[in-house]
Amino acid sequence: MSSPPVWLRTEPSRARRKPPLTLERIVDTAVTLLDEHSIEGLTMRNLAQQLDVTATALYWHVRTKDDVLDLAVDRIFGYVPIPAVGDDWLEDIRVLVRGWRAAMLGHPWAPRLIGRPMLGPNVLARTEFLQSALVRGGCSGLQLAVATRMLANYVIGAALTEATWHQTAGPDARAAARAHVAANASAYPTLDASGHLDGAQWDDDLLFEEGLNGILRTATLE
Repeated sequence: MSSPPVWLRTEPSRARRKPPLTLERIVDTAVTLLDEHSIEGLTMRNLAQQLDVTATALYWHVRTKDDVLDLAVDRIFGYVPIPAVGDDWLEDIRVLVRGWRAAMLGHPWAPRLIGRPMLGPNVLARTEFLQSALVRGGCSGLQLAVATRMLANYVIGAALTEATWHQTAGPDARAAARAHVAANASAYPTLDASGHLDGAQWDDDLLFEEGLNGILRTATLE
């Protein structure tokens, strides 16, 4: 009996081949796990399980969990848009720093890791942009180093505080904290009078912007 025409033949089923294990896939999966389970929930074992490989296979690409965390942080910095260089160097810095804060808040595990040595290409490219903008504004030498550190520490600290608050406190926590200050106004008269912890009076975005403006005035003698 002759075989049917080629167009009518059924292709034999083939087992689907796994996609190759690459550093890109490892980092993609690590970021997903970190977003879902934070730093404590990421292990080399569950990373390998998510990738459907053995843990041994990971070590052809990364040596330790710290390597994975460094790569993941640099990936998050890659989400920070680098602005086009404009005529206003201060606004260039503001745009960069706002994007940095947004990326950190979108991945709230990331600010906790920024104290690690940051030498990834995405981190360095954005630090280069920040310093080049400061240089255009007249900073150099010690002033440049201090301004860079002040801005970096500010955005990291702000993002860490906000991210931690959002992760650990319920929606009514800020109001409860404010009520506690008000109920103890005799002990904390200045805090009570200033509206400390009153999110309805000044929200995080406004406080961040005003803080950034203050740091730019101080750091660059605007």
